Amino acid sequence: MPTNFTVVPVEARAGGDREEAAERADAPGTPEGAGPGRSSPGDGAPRENSPFIHSVEVERESCFEGKNMALFEEEMDSNPMVSSLLNKLATYTNLTQGVVEHEEDEDSRRREYKAPRMGTFIGVYLPCLQNILGVILFLRLTWIVGVAGVLESFLIVAMCCTCTMLTAISMSAIATNGVVPAGGSYYMISRSLGPEFGGAVGLCFYLGTTFAGAMYILGTIEIFLTYISPSAAIFHAETAGGEAAALLHNMRVYGTGTLALMAVVVFVGVKYVNKLSLVFLACVVLSILAIYAGVIKTAFDPPDIPVCLLGNRTLAKCSFDPCVETKLLNSSSVTGTTTALWGLFCDGCSPSATCDPYFVQNNITKIQGIPGVASGVVLDNLWSAYSEKGAFVEKAHMPSAPVPEESRASGLPYVLTDSMTYFTLLVGIYFPSVTGIMAGSNRSGDLKDAQKSIPTGTILAIVTTSLIYLSCVVLFGACIEGVVLRDKFGEALQGNLVIGMLAWPSPWVIVIGSFFSTCGAGLQSLTGAPRLLQAIARDGIVPFLQVFGHGKANGEPTWALLLTVLICETGILIASLDSVAPILSMFFLMCYLFVNLACAVQTLLRTPNWRPRFKYYHWTLSFLGMSLCLALMFICSWYYALFAMLIAGCIYKYIEYRGAEKEWGDGIRGLSLNAARYALLRVEHGPPHTKNWRPQLLVMLGLDAEQAVRHPRLLSFTSQLKAGKGLTIVGSVLEGTFLDKHVEAQRAEENIRSLMGAEKAKGFCQLVVSSSLRDGTSHLIQSAGLGGMKHNTVLMAWPQSWRQADDPFSWKNFVDTVRDTTAAHQALLVAKNIDAFPQNQERFSEGHVDVWWVVHDGGMLMLLPFLLRQHKVWRKCRMRIFTVAQVDDNSIQMKKDLQVFLYHLRISADVEVVEMVENDISAFTYEKTLMMEQRSQMLKQMQLSKTEREREAQLIHDRNTASHTTVAARTEAPPAPDKVQMTWTKEKLSAERLKEKGSAGAAGFRDLFSLKPEWGNLDQSNVRRMHTAVKLNSAILSRSQDAQLVLLNMPGPPRNRQGDENYMEFLEVLTEGLNRVLLVRGGGREVITIYS
Repeated sequence: MPTNFTVVPVEARAGGDREEAAERADAPGTPEGAGPGRSSPGDGAPRENSPFIHSVEVERESCFEGKNMALFEEEMDSNPMVSSLLNKLATYTNLTQGVVEHEEDEDSRRREYKAPRMGTFIGVYLPCLQNILGVILFLRLTWIVGVAGVLESFLIVAMCCTCTMLTAISMSAIATNGVVPAGGSYYMISRSLGPEFGGAVGLCFYLGTTFAGAMYILGTIEIFLTYISPSAAIFHAETAGGEAAALLHNMRVYGTGTLALMAVVVFVGVKYVNKLSLVFLACVVLSILAIYAGVIKTAFDPPDIPVCLLGNRTLAKCSFDPCVETKLLNSSSVTGTTTALWGLFCDGCSPSATCDPYFVQNNITKIQGIPGVASGVVLDNLWSAYSEKGAFVEKAHMPSAPVPEESRASGLPYVLTDSMTYFTLLVGIYFPSVTGIMAGSNRSGDLKDAQKSIPTGTILAIVTTSLIYLSCVVLFGACIEGVVLRDKFGEALQGNLVIGMLAWPSPWVIVIGSFFSTCGAGLQSLTGAPRLLQAIARDGIVPFLQVFGHGKANGEPTWALLLTVLICETGILIASLDSVAPILSMFFLMCYLFVNLACAVQTLLRTPNWRPRFKYYHWTLSFLGMSLCLALMFICSWYYALFAMLIAGCIYKYIEYRGAEKEWGDGIRGLSLNAARYALLRVEHGPPHTKNWRPQLLVMLGLDAEQAVRHPRLLSFTSQLKAGKGLTIVGSVLEGTFLDKHVEAQRAEENIRSLMGAEKAKGFCQLVVSSSLRDGTSHLIQSAGLGGMKHNTVLMAWPQSWRQADDPFSWKNFVDTVRDTTAAHQALLVAKNIDAFPQNQERFSEGHVDVWWVVHDGGMLMLLPFLLRQHKVWRKCRMRIFTVAQVDDNSIQMKKDLQVFLYHLRISADVEVVEMVENDISAFTYEKTLMMEQRSQMLKQMQLSKTEREREAQLIHDRNTASHTTVAARTEAPPAPDKVQMTWTKEKLSAERLKEKGSAGAAGFRDLFSLKPEWGNLDQSNVRRMHTAVKLNSAILSRSQDAQLVLLNMPGPPRNRQGDENYMEFLEVLTEGLNRVLLVRGGGREVITIYS
């Protein structure tokens, strides 16, 4: 629906405003933010550049004329006035084909503006007509009609034309959805389906165009050697039946020479090719008119073109004439002399010579090769006549005396089939004759109104050519004898072109016309293919092709032309037109398939930018066209189809992993977003089943003053744990306000993303600017993720310098994070000594991953080593599980039960049960507790500077260390770790309990307190916790000190917040002396199951 615009002038409020405005524009004191040098608007936020406005420095007079726009003047540099926008749109010109992309560097790559002059007829209709009508029409259509019959040939043509018509409808919708710069189908596909699909299909289209050039050159040489100058052949058949091989060798030699000549013409100047295109088009049009004129002439005056048959077999009239066995000497003579035909079938020229049995028993007859449209021969040509390779070309319903066990002697002048024929083969050979529908869209930069001309001209050209092809199928079947139609090279017509014999006024009209049209089509292919490759190379999506984006000073693609010639030469070396045609059919069909897919995807997504001017499309038509293209690919040749798909798939994956990332607003991205939305809505309700549970990580990274990541190994460990599976969110917090820190936040996010790429950690980056690190971390834990795709596990590094931090309470952030994850029912992984963890390139050739299973918190300790050992770094490490038995536990039964449990979990690991003896609390434990409480009290109550705090902490540490050394010398050492009992028995159990109740133990406590009276004032809960940490640490050190990684249950923080500072000390003592430790705290749910 057209939209009406009304331009309303804004009146000046008072006289003289215009003069005031001019004075204001010239005044030196301009308002802040109104200067042209500003790169951001008044609010400090940078704006995205408009794709239409490319001149940032706008003249001040045009922006601030008068006072009417004073309210918007601070943003005029990024949001120009509507008049300026419309002025830029009015002078917008399409870019040349092959620029990086039309959104970037437009000013430096814009051609000198010339008003496009071509309309629909000249710019679209005639180029499409020239590209569609070509070599197959002149050289193979009659043969296809003869082999497949009129009905099946009509089906082949209708199927292929329907495919191109549906593709043209989809292409018209895409081409009219905005301005399409010169770039043709590649531009449309890549901007609609994304760089991966665009690059893959663009290269397939390039290969198809290149092989089309080879096909046209082979057609040119076939016409020249077969119908114009057969004597020019270099290679000749040395043996009977060697004509086909000699022809292929000749085509290779002449084809290579022709290719080199055409490459030189293209290199010297494309303008000559473009000037000759009208001549080539005129040859095509005259040839088709000659065909129709010849058909009309056969209705009342059919040509006299006899065809010689022996029985029902067609004879090649290249080596004999006339078509009789014997020739009378005179009218009164009874006997006659033998002819050249007799000499070919007999071993002598005398009438008594021994002859071929079939020659003896069958008569020689003559039939008219082109009986005319009124002869009724169409009834004989309705049905197919497929045959094997080397079969006789026979006329149905002709009398023939069969010869038993006949040996097909070579050298006899029969017309034989040169290849096995079947329906799918003919489809593959015919389809290239309907390609070329992209010729109009490729010239979109030169059209006066591309959005009107491309749909109209392309669809009219397809309708015209479809009618020509369909009418030719019927007319050929109605005018020409079946054996002549199946004679591919016109051997029965003395080596003349079949369709040329039908034409009027002379066969040479078709021969010369087809020769020049195929030659011109070859030149067009060699001109277009290098530019298509140059466009792909300059887009930068395939890195190894970037060298082909360069060329001569005028932009001609020299290197791309060289590669095109080399690829085209491979098609020339195949030498068979019938073998090359299915290859380019695959590539064109794949291109058309993705054009239909692009239209269907855009239509179904209903993106706001999808507003084509061409309205006669529907997603069902695009889907039908896509299905038809896919079906035709496999009908033509299933192995060629698989090979073409393999090439496209390899290119797709290469661009995905190695290519440059582009954001073109493509439909595949929109499709991915829709699929993601659908999947998120599906997984929104309820947590996943235990069988589907995997750690979805929120990785908390710390940043230094330069916004660089402090612990890069944390991302290495993430990639080793995840291996690209599941969700990974890499989060970080910047302290401050967003308005002040948005530049630093952007830089920090770029640093994190680059590190994620280097460490191959696939996931998302989420950075938060918050007034405090504590609040930012809490916000990430609460809000990271979307819907059902939320993290269930938090991974962070142990704060190594928590004692020496500038803020004496910095450890509170860590403890509060532990509490936040517990409240959110999320698991927590804390990596200690993270900088000692291996990189992705390292490999452990041996060692152990030790799990210390103290309490059961959902099975995380079992699952994590299994996931780690899937990665190459940890694959050769053995898994060991240690569990702790108390005095009342049966350690032997515990070990058996644990082995059965691991067996049902399908996890291979060594099992060991460690028995913890409840012995007395050692003086070392009391000393550690005292030191911990004294430090805590000191940091709480003393308001000291940083230097003073460090001095006091060191003084207390030195004093306590000296005291501990004295006590250790006076008292008995605690039981050594190697004295820990490994198997409980009833006798040992009784002895331990008696030992606890004895008076010696009480005396020992009294003696212990007498050494330091202040020990008696310690919080006994802290003493017990420290006792557990010291004993468990000694047991771990005795068994896992050499382990590559130790996984350990992480105790929770105390419920009373007054003891938070002690909690850090407990964890420090628990993991003291270990190289790599992963503290694990479950999320309160089972994450592993024995059930299938």
